Amino acid sequence: VAQTFFMDDEIAESYLLDSILTLVDAKHGDQQLNDRQEARREVGFADQIFISKTRLVEGAEVDALIHRIKHMNPRAKQTKVNFGDVPLADVFDLRGFNLNAKLDIDPEFLNADAHAHDAHADPDHEHGEHCDHPHHHVHDDDVKSFVFRADKAFNPAKLEDFLGAIVQVYGPKMLRYKGVLHMKGSDRKVIFQGVHQLMGSDLGPKWAPGEKKTSKMVFIGIDLPRDVFLQGLEGCLV
Repeated sequence: VAQTFFMDDEIAESYLLDSILTLVDAKHGDQQLNDRQEARREVGFADQIFISKTRLVEGAEVDALIHRIKHMNPRAKQTKVNFGDVPLADVFDLRGFNLNAKLDIDPEFLNADAHAHDAHADPDHEHGEHCDHPHHHVHDDDVKSFVFRADKAFNPAKLEDFLGAIVQVYGPKMLRYKGVLHMKGSDRKVIFQGVHQLMGSDLGPKWAPGEKKTSKMVFIGIDLPRDVFLQGLEGCLV
């Protein structure tokens, strides 16, 4: 459905896909995520997630659900709601599919994300007394996210070839992906995001004086081969 707004010129001329909103029932959400792949896909595809019925369950259960969802989709904002009491600003004009506007919504995008699988993270990390996220049953969800970071610049031609190839093979399983990229020969950030096989990019603002030029890419998908993506991206660096 989302791709229709981009692929059909007549629809694209008259309608704008603003964002994907997903409602998760705090009382039944965990079980629904266990049982239904469609529910997991909806969470992975969302720009904004509303958690309802939080008063019907213990706080620890809500925290565990929030952590599970964050693990599946670190880019989506989560908001607890009560009887539909939601500010209109959290529903309309989010511009989830607008490359530059997305940075305004998520200004901390380049900061470390402890929930997504990070290419530079400690592979031996375990739950312990100093771990800051909730202790709960670990779910092996098929919808997962991972992050790639690099301080080196990308070779534009190599990256374009790799992303084009990876989208052809894994596009149907790539729910959402986005990035802020440092490209060789450019003094501006390159912003990109995609939905399945559709991918777009645009020039963003210039790197500020003294700002560390770091690329970060987030991928959310269904059983994506993390190592294939990360090793391929490493091979595109200068």
